[in-house]
This record gives sequence, structure tokens and C-alpha cells, in this order.
Amino acid sequence: MAWNEPSGGKDNDPWTNPRRSGKPPNIDDAIERLQKKFGGALGGGGAGGGKAVAGIAMLAFAAWMLSGIYTIDAGQRGIVLQFGQYIDTTTAGPHWHLPYPIATVTKVNVDEVRDKQLKMTSLTNDENIVEVKISSQFVISDPVKYLFNVRDPDATLSDVMQSAIREVVGSKKMDYVLTDGRGEIAGLVQDRMQDLLNIYDTGLKVLSVNLQDIQPPEAVQPAFEDAIRAREDEQRYISEASAYANQVVPRARGDAAQIDEQAQGYKSKVVNAALGEASRFDQLLSSYLLAPALTRERMYLDTVSDVLSKNRNVVIDSGKSNNVFYLPLGSQDARSGNVPSKSALASDNAILPLPSLPSSDDSQALRDSVNNDNRSGLRTRSAP
Repeated sequence: MAWNEPSGGKDNDPWTNPRRSGKPPNIDDAIERLQKKFGGALGGGGAGGGKAVAGIAMLAFAAWMLSGIYTIDAGQRGIVLQFGQYIDTTTAGPHWHLPYPIATVTKVNVDEVRDKQLKMTSLTNDENIVEVKISSQFVISDPVKYLFNVRDPDATLSDVMQSAIREVVGSKKMDYVLTDGRGEIAGLVQDRMQDLLNIYDTGLKVLSVNLQDIQPPEAVQPAFEDAIRAREDEQRYISEASAYANQVVPRARGDAAQIDEQAQGYKSKVVNAALGEASRFDQLLSSYLLAPALTRERMYLDTVSDVLSKNRNVVIDSGKSNNVFYLPLGSQDARSGNVPSKSALASDNAILPLPSLPSSDDSQALRDSVNNDNRSGLRTRSAP
């Protein structure tokens, strides 16, 4: 049978039928055929009806094309898919994509800080059990990975948190976990979570991890509270002892420094006094060698004057008359006017005779002795 022969239907010729010839149909011809077929429903035949249908179609097409306009807010990213395949990421501002169902856009907020809390039970290194309550704050660093690399990013984050906590807490002993290790554990959990999220390529970034609470099981909490109080008392006693040491040690060091300064002052005083006495003796020796008699008499008078100035007894010259007495006018009896009798003076005060000056013969003998001593000393000092 030839293609242009009728076979129970019309338009079987591919050269005249656009659908069989492979050529695209003419829109005007299609509208005209529709108008002829549904002329009554479209308001009758004619050129006016065809223009109306064409206008409606153009309006519908324009509305469909305009449906591809979208706006991305600040802090968001637009993930554009065309036929289900990722083609572009758009930032803040107005954009357009091919209308649905050809293309779609998914908006992802990358600036929002999300919070994930978890409460779980974990085993420690010394085979004890602790209850951990932890929270993490994270953001979406890569929206494409967040949407397409894992099926459920939130569930993946929960699994990662549990794995990181069990790994970190399981490597520490219970006492350390409950007391001094809280800050370190939070940092280690954050680092381990980020490593696992990077391995899974989730597009999430962990900002912080807060260890809200970590406690032993309820049945053993009283015993652990007693242990914690004992540690706190220990730290308090250590702090008090340190404060006392900080108060006493500086004072002791100050006292030691003061004693040392006093010792140095006393040393300087004694040495200077000794040097002064030695210098005075050297000067006196020089004077004595120049005028022995005069120097000896001056030394005698100075010594007697010094001794008598410190003595409160009355000195009476027995070779004189006994009618004149030299009384200490500063005494209580002299101020009251009660002058003691001669017997009272004799009984109460020691009567000292005035010593006599050495004779000339004695002076010559003393001078010779001093000269001999000086020469002997000079010879001794000059000996090697």
C-alpha cells in the first residue's frame, strides 16, 4: 500500500502530515485546526477567534516564563537544579531560572547558627559509666554538599556527636572527666566531630561544643559528691596555705634583710671605732715621743677627770683642814637643806685620797721603758 493511499484514516502521508514527516508543526496551523475542531467552545470560527486563542496562549506562556524569577535573601544561597541535576549556586539578589518543571531552586541559609543537643550515656576508660549532656553549634559551610552528599545531614550530625563523645570520654578516666577534664573534653569532641564531618563530606562546620553536664549514674552520685567536696576542701586548704606562705615568707625575708643590715652596721661601727682608736693611739704615741712628760701628765689628768666625773663619792683632801667639805649639790639631802655630819660622810661615802703625780725619776724610768718598747715594736713590725 502506498503512503498516500487511504487506509481507514486521513493524513497518512508523511510528506504532508507534519507529525509523520518529522518537521515541527506550525503553531498557526495548529491553532486553526483547534479552532475548527472546537469552534463552538472557543466562540465560533473565523480569524478573530484564532487571534484570541493565540493571545491567551501567549499570556500563559509569559506567565510560565515569569514563574522562573526568584530572589535570594542575604545570608542565603540558591541551589539551582535543571532536570534534577545541579547547575549553579546563586547569591543574594534577584535571579531567574527556567520555569518548573524544567528547573527548580532550593534556598539554603548559610549564616544561621544551628544548635544540636544530645543526652547520652558513655563508658570511661576505667570502665565506669557517665551521663553526658552536650550541645554543639554549627553552620552550613557548603550548601551543595549539605544537600546532596548525605541523605539526612541532621541525623548524620547526631551520629557524629555520639561517636566523638564515646571516643573522647572512653579514653579518659572517670575522675578526670568529672573534675578537671571538662574543658579539654569539649575541645577534643569538637575537633573529632569536625574530622568526621569532613570525612563524610557533609558541608557542615562545627563552631563550638558545650559540655552542659556530665554526671555519674544516679545510684552512685552521693559518693561522687563526697569525693568532689573532699577535692574542693583540699584545694581550699592548699590555697589557704599558699596565702599564709605568701604572707609569712616576705615578712621573714624582710626581717632577715633587716638583721643583715643591722649586722653590717654594727660591723662598720666596730671597725670604724677600732680604726679610730688605732689612729688616736698612733697620734698619741707620736705626741708622747715628742714630749713624754707633758703627754703623760695630760693622760693622767684626763683619766682622773673621767673617773671622778662618774663617781658620786665626796673626795676630801686629808692633808687640809676638815672644816670645808665639797658636797654633791645635786643630791636629795643638799636640795632639802639637810647637810650631813662628818661622821655620816665618813660612813656613807668612801673617802679617796688624791693620787700623786709620778716623780721625775719615775718619769725618766717610764720614758726609757716606753722608748725601749717602741723600738722593740718597731723592730718587730719591720721584720719580714
